[in-house]
Parts: sequence; structure tokens; C-alpha cells
Amino acid sequence: MEAVSGHGGRSLRHVAVIMDGNGRWARERRIPREAGHRAGAEAVRRTLAASLEQGVPYLTLFAFSSENWRRPEPEVDNLMGLLRHHLRHEKTNLIEKGVRITFIGDRRGLGHDVSRLMADVEQDTAGGEALTATVAFNYGARNEIVRAARAMVEECMTAGLEPCCIDERRFAGRLDTHSLPDPDLIIRTGGERRLSNFLAWQGIYAELVFLDVLWPDFGGEHLASAISEYHRRDRRYGKITAS
Repeated sequence: MEAVSGHGGRSLRHVAVIMDGNGRWARERRIPREAGHRAGAEAVRRTLAASLEQGVPYLTLFAFSSENWRRPEPEVDNLMGLLRHHLRHEKTNLIEKGVRITFIGDRRGLGHDVSRLMADVEQDTAGGEALTATVAFNYGARNEIVRAARAMVEECMTAGLEPCCIDERRFAGRLDTHSLPDPDLIIRTGGERRLSNFLAWQGIYAELVFLDVLWPDFGGEHLASAISEYHRRDRRYGKITAS
């Protein structure tokens, strides 16, 4: 997939977004939190369309964290219902637009119907070449790293590998994101300035852009602004800037 080029030939392949602020958006309007989540789903549609328009090859959206199970049961049930609804009703549109959907996170904690819908959407959209959109659902970076470590231990035991055979490349191949490039840019909406257990391994060199806009109000102009900010920054990866 092509990358978004900026000044000096710098490219951007992968944008990740922490979608924060649905609840506060609803509270400011004195409407139920569920309405905030529905409005947040509309923002997802806008962001997918804007990513296609901007030529972003990879987009990852943090939709439901492993900590979100601590929320009230009716809210969790509503979020699961929203996911089921959109997986069923958006698939045809995604296929037509060339969007490939993938999921990261621990599916063992999800119901059989949700897991089956995820697998079906992944299979049916696998031919999409315009944009790979990854949904982080029941995802936590620490959980992901622990699961990858377990997989590495099991491989060492079954294949008779020595611990010295474990390197960054081999370990990264056991992460949920093994088929994705590391994110170049991580955007967080809602005004908070933290990563909240999101892409801890993959995001170590990502540029971070924090926006005060609440997620339901996020649109193409905000994505474009964040991408412009990314291209204005000087990424050195430990090197000295050329004078």
C-alpha cells in the first residue's frame, strides 16, 4: 500500500486513534451515554472516509479496552450491541470501498456470536486494498505482550529453541499486530495526554498528537490537521538532525 508523503519525502503509513470522549459528549448534552456511543460510531464512519480520502493505508481504532469491562453492565451490553449492528450492516459498504477490516485483542473474553461476526467480516473484507482498518476490541497492550510471551515460551518448548534465539523480530511476530507496520502517528481525542495501555510495544517511535475535541465531533479536518502536525515534526530515531 502507498504511504502519505510529506515534506522532505517523509511518509506516513499507519495512523492509530484512541477514540475518547463519547461519555463526556453525551453528558454535556444531558443525553444518555448510549447516545454518545452512537454518535461515536458516526465519527468512525467519517474517519474511515477521511482516511481513504487522505490516502492513509493503515488505520487502527481503539474501540474497547480490556479495562472497559469494569463499566456498568448495561453500557457494556450496549457497546456489544453496537458492534454487532455495525458488523452486520456496514460490511457491504466496506467491501465496495475496498476497506479490509481486521481485529486485535483477546477474543477469548467475547461471546461466540461476536467472535464469529468478527471472523466473518475479516474473511469477507480480506480483499480490500484501499485501506486496512484494524479495530482494537477487548484489547490491552500489557495483555497482548503477555500473550505473545506465552506463545514464545510454548514455541521454545515445542521447537527446542534456546532463549538466545528470541529477538525483537521474533517476538513482534507473536503480537496481534504482526501483519501491520508500526504506527507512525497516534492520535488521542478528548483532551487526555496518555496512551492508556494502547500499542505499548508498537508505538515507541510514534508521533503523539493529543486533541481536545471529543470523539463524536472528530472529522476529516481533525485527521488532516494531525497528519499535517506529523509532517512538521523532525523524526530522528536517535540520530542527529542533519544541518
